[in-house]
Amino acid sequence: MNIRLLPISPGWLLLGRIAAAVVGGYALAAAAAVLVAAVLPAGHAEAAIAGMQLSFAVYTAAVIWAFSPVPLLRAWLGLLLSAAVLGGLGWALRGAS
Repeated sequence: MNIRLLPISPGWLLLGRIAAAVVGGYALAAAAAVLVAAVLPAGHAEAAIAGMQLSFAVYTAAVIWAFSPVPLLRAWLGLLLSAAVLGGLGWALRGAS
């Protein structure tokens, strides 16, 4: 059952998706880059470059997800929770290599 308490104009919904794509996509891409740089067994510079290269693909996928036909709250939560998990793993594993 889909209950809407307040009517939201399509312009605000579009602005919310743009913000989710930019902010959430950046957070997810940065967290993925940190995680990849933390877990790769290569040197520090090579691992950082590999993480940054992967972040471009992750950012593209995040933008596609933000504009997919899912509710706006689900798009935000999917991006931010994924970024939090990947960032937490990257932070926890940063000293493991």
